Amino acid sequence: MQYIDQTITGIDGSEARFIGYVIDNSDEVDPNRHRPTVLVIPGGGYVMTSDREAEPIALKFVGAGYNAFILRYSCQPSRYPTALLEAAEAMRLIRAHADAWHVDPDRIAVIGFSAGGHLAANLATTAGDDTLREHGYDPDAVRPNALMLSYPVITSGPFAHRGSFDAVLGPDRSGDPAWLDALSIEKHIDGKTPPVFAWHTVTDQAVPVENTLMLIQACKAAGVPIEAHLFPEGAHGLALGTVETAWEGKVANTVECIQVWPRLALDWLRRTLA
Repeated sequence: MQYIDQTITGIDGSEARFIGYVIDNSDEVDPNRHRPTVLVIPGGGYVMTSDREAEPIALKFVGAGYNAFILRYSCQPSRYPTALLEAAEAMRLIRAHADAWHVDPDRIAVIGFSAGGHLAANLATTAGDDTLREHGYDPDAVRPNALMLSYPVITSGPFAHRGSFDAVLGPDRSGDPAWLDALSIEKHIDGKTPPVFAWHTVTDQAVPVENTLMLIQACKAAGVPIEAHLFPEGAHGLALGTVETAWEGKVANTVECIQVWPRLALDWLRRTLA
């Protein structure tokens, strides 16, 4: 296996960490295999990137035969569009090294958690297209082929996770309706949005489930395929819902009903990237 560990320098001089787990090909199976690949974007309210939503998630996909990359993007005090441009650069790197890293460039998914879900959706939808062009990226060239979202921050409206927008926009822009509309994902879903998989718990008190419900409605209106799963219990930020990713490693912070989501996501991904 190849282990990739690179630095992406942000437009403000900050540094993002780009980590990859690339499965070696075998002469016994297929020496020229190009695998489907997943870019993992952890959450953390644009203040930090959670360990619980990084390596444990990537290794789940590696175990299922996917190459997996993690983007530890720049957070507060970095402001928009620093993280978006780092995500675009991560996608550019993956496609640019498709042969060396055994990547099928037409089968790349991004999965984001919480605020990382907002960043993933910002990259995958047309919300950030103008910004990407202004900084030299072709939005279509860095757009993933599939989008997976776990308890995502979507809307900047009444059901917003206000802290995420405060952190990513900063005090000068977080109250500006134009900026809030520009980063409200449900307003930017159209025919360029790739197929979507999402899950959320109904009892999430930090990022209300209405974020995912609004995502579903927007995808339906735009004709974008979406598979969504709502679970009856569980707080925010569950990751895998297991002891492996439980807050402070406590069994009390696990939720059994959501532990099925990786299998559901892998089944969906297999069908979507077929």
